[in-house]
Amino acid sequence: MTTELPGVGQPPRRRLRTGTLVTALTATFALLCCGGGSAAFFLTNLGGERDNLVSNEMTCEQDHKVDVTGDMPRMSDYGDSQLRNAAIIIKVGQEMKVPPRGWVIAVGTAMQESALRNLANSTVRGSRDIPNEGVGRDHDSVGLFQQRAGWGSVTERMTPSYAARKFYEKLLQVDGWEQLSLTRAAQKVQISAYPDAYAKHEDTAAKIVNALAKGAARTVQIADKAVCDRASAKTIAASGWTAPVPGGVGSGFRTRSRPRHNGVDIAARKGTPIHAAASGRVLVARCDPDHNGRRDCDVDGYPNKGGCGWFVDILHAGGYLTRYCHMVQKPLVVPGQEVKAGEMIGRVGSSGNSSGPHLHFEVHRDRDRSSAGAIDPVPWMRQRGAPLDGSA
Repeated sequence: MTTELPGVGQPPRRRLRTGTLVTALTATFALLCCGGGSAAFFLTNLGGERDNLVSNEMTCEQDHKVDVTGDMPRMSDYGDSQLRNAAIIIKVGQEMKVPPRGWVIAVGTAMQESALRNLANSTVRGSRDIPNEGVGRDHDSVGLFQQRAGWGSVTERMTPSYAARKFYEKLLQVDGWEQLSLTRAAQKVQISAYPDAYAKHEDTAAKIVNALAKGAARTVQIADKAVCDRASAKTIAASGWTAPVPGGVGSGFRTRSRPRHNGVDIAARKGTPIHAAASGRVLVARCDPDHNGRRDCDVDGYPNKGGCGWFVDILHAGGYLTRYCHMVQKPLVVPGQEVKAGEMIGRVGSSGNSSGPHLHFEVHRDRDRSSAGAIDPVPWMRQRGAPLDGSA
């Protein structure tokens, strides 16, 4: 019996409840991907529902100035005072001319350190002279970023704008910080005892920045300007995401003609570099067996082959997973490897069940590699400033 890759073109299984984790490396579901004449290259109407995690986000505008005194947006997990603190963090970043990627990192860091509350320690809590919003866990750490004595006086560290400025000053000293995942960038500044704790906040931090700064997490820096929805290949959006290859979307997600197609096909020349869509950890990098159990991915596929060919699965912050199929040769990464957003992981080919060179690209949520976890990558990537069709 052939063990085959889950989730590419099989009938949708029962939708798992949000938060349910599927054992990614042991699932065995049927596979059928991307075959069928020239279907991969004709533009189609994209099927599938919009991902409800992104459909309500702010559109991307040219003016990203944040208002720290006006009404705050409503968010289920964060109240008015917490979002106002996030607005102050963003405003300081704007004053210091830090690119929006830095705002996402700073907000995400404060989410982990203080839940965006200006926390005191037990000594400060008893003082009427220093306003605070609760008591933190560390005896000498205070403020939004839980900074210790070396960062300034207690009064300074309990001033949100001061704390944010000190964070940005340290962040800007980190080499290549804009290409790092939030958790790695934050750890370079904070030197936390729990270095991986920041990762879970990256997606929500981007949403907060979008809501407070008019879609700023969807921008990339081009000629020192924040430009909306243009992240591609090595150009990383403030959200931390980028389109894996330049090109146009052909066969779409679960269309009427292909209801089992759990991703989209992006036309590209054979040998075109494929880049990681975001920072993460490689789960799988191998040749997927064809329908007869053979592993001969160095030969172009359709109509005699099946499967995904040479492919890679990458796990990202927030439990999201991306899949890259039909590579021309063995991937350039290996399981367990940490990759940065925009890092080259392979080249476009036509291995597996493929009618011609293209990248089959999928996005899954809840760490679910099966078809139950697949979502339409077109609206999802656009909401992160990395449209798959390359349009602005």
